[in-house]
Amino acid sequence: MKFSELREFDVFTTRYPQLKNPKFYFILLVDIFLFIVALNAAYLFRFEFNFNYIDIDQLIELLLWMVPLKVVIFLASGLYRGLWRYTGLRDFWLLCRACLFSTALILLIILVIKGFEGYSRSVFVIDCFMTLMLTGGLRLSIRTLFTFVSKPQNNLDEMIRIPTKVLIIGAGQAGEKILREMMDNYNLHYNVAGFIDDDPQKQGRTIHGVRVLGMIDHLPAVIQKEKIQQILIAVPSATGEEIRRMVEICQKTGISYKILPGIGDLIDGRVSVKFLRDISYEDLLGRSPVQLDIKGIRDYLDGKTILVTGCGGSIGSELCRQIVKYQPRHLILLDSSEENLFKIQMEMQNEQYHRECPAILGRVQNESLMEAVFSTYKPEVVFHAAAYKHVPMMEKNPWQAVYNNIVGSRVVMETALRHKVERFVVVSTDKAVRPTNVMGTSKRVTELIMQCLQGNGTRFMAVRFGNVVGSSGSVIPFFRRQIEQGGPVTVTHPEVNRFFMTIPEASQMILQAGTMGEGGEIFILKMGTPVKILDMARDLIRLSGKEPDVDIKIIFTGLRDGEKLYEELITVGEDILPTGHEKVMVLRSGTCFNGFSDPLEGKKHLYREIDELVKLAARYDSGGIKRKLKEIVPEYTPLESKSIL
Repeated sequence: MKFSELREFDVFTTRYPQLKNPKFYFILLVDIFLFIVALNAAYLFRFEFNFNYIDIDQLIELLLWMVPLKVVIFLASGLYRGLWRYTGLRDFWLLCRACLFSTALILLIILVIKGFEGYSRSVFVIDCFMTLMLTGGLRLSIRTLFTFVSKPQNNLDEMIRIPTKVLIIGAGQAGEKILREMMDNYNLHYNVAGFIDDDPQKQGRTIHGVRVLGMIDHLPAVIQKEKIQQILIAVPSATGEEIRRMVEICQKTGISYKILPGIGDLIDGRVSVKFLRDISYEDLLGRSPVQLDIKGIRDYLDGKTILVTGCGGSIGSELCRQIVKYQPRHLILLDSSEENLFKIQMEMQNEQYHRECPAILGRVQNESLMEAVFSTYKPEVVFHAAAYKHVPMMEKNPWQAVYNNIVGSRVVMETALRHKVERFVVVSTDKAVRPTNVMGTSKRVTELIMQCLQGNGTRFMAVRFGNVVGSSGSVIPFFRRQIEQGGPVTVTHPEVNRFFMTIPEASQMILQAGTMGEGGEIFILKMGTPVKILDMARDLIRLSGKEPDVDIKIIFTGLRDGEKLYEELITVGEDILPTGHEKVMVLRSGTCFNGFSDPLEGKKHLYREIDELVKLAARYDSGGIKRKLKEIVPEYTPLESKSIL
């Protein structure tokens, strides 16, 4: 074979890789045999097994060109690309199409050439059904055989293992997919006894032979009657209240239960048994999936160089995960924690497959470092998530809030302005509203700096939101550790409440707000209904399988330094404006700082105040820092607390 011929063969086998598989030729020979059997059987059925009426010469003539024609059509239909052991509904549909198309083509050829003179049309109809029955039956038999053969033969425990009898809550699409996967995969060792669903139209109906046995209120009776061992909640669209109701009923039964995450947390909406997990507090929150302006976000992130400060933190790291989906040219990682920086870089490179993500270890208040970073990489978009956020810690160490949160933010924003960054998004907090603590006040000063710098080419904006479930230092991991240790669970005050949002939701909304900013805006995210911390503690105790105040005690310790009973998202004098997104509002203050309508004058005055603040921080003067913060942010109401120094 010549080189050119070899090259043509390689191209052909690239398009049809099955041609390189020796098993393909065996399968092909089997199908050819079945094609021959099908046509012979069609003649026999048509002429009622009377050989005197069968034209043998005609039969042989048809076999000579019909069989090759069917082979070509089956090959072109992709029927030999799949593995027969995994034959499914799609493969059957492809087989039906191939049989119907080949029959239609055969009839057309005979019509054009012979005009059907001397041919029985019913022969070809019977041949179509026989071909489908024989080839389909063969594929189904092989799949059935592999189902039994693939059972573990070398592991006695696996062979004698009794499947877990499960009940699926939710007879919708998710529940059907879970059932189908369990039926198709022997190794899962699940036996689905039935479904539970509150839809009256589904009562008594069956899905793949499995009945809907009742509604959620019937759960205890169904469990007892069917001897259920595990409950699977497969309702990804359920609200927090609906999930809470399901969980309460499941807990009363004493049966273990797992849940399929909300549709917003499922990868590309795919439903699988592997996604089933223990119920978390995030499920009880029931936050609806965020509807994003994908095009708008892609327009300002695609192909851009993006810098994320504080990339190793809870919000910063999730921002990185969200950003890489939009294919930036470079993702610059900056963090002061060596461990956190290393982790997020490894994740970006090895799990997200984004290699263009240099990691810079350093602090945002380092002016020379920031200048070097911006000069070297020339970022076009900056997400500023670097900040100290723990309220009691900053209350005891207020100088660090000054250095990191205020000075660091000013350094990064000024550097971004000099290097003509297109967009700069500041991650703020609801604790900046009428603050009672140093951390919240420092973030409010950051917002003021941002507003003073707007109008100079770079679009500055801030995003303000509440607590993030599961973030570092969050109350939920703290409560979980206390529960694992047997309690008690410590709550500061019975009436304290907070707004909560999941980490992915917060990060997605930060990206969304970045599409809307024109300069100087403070965006606030609709947080829903505030949650009592006491109720949260009780829910977490119940999720662990214990009863609050019975198995695990709850005690009240008093409000911590700088802690408020409740948080707000809006301060006095700020106007609320709607945006194009249902979950995002925008606040626009009348002045940039302390009544200065001229941003330049406001900036000069603010910077003088900050310089005084830095001098106080250099002396570790806790009282002086708080008094100066009060001058800068008049709505700040400092609480009595002692500094660590």
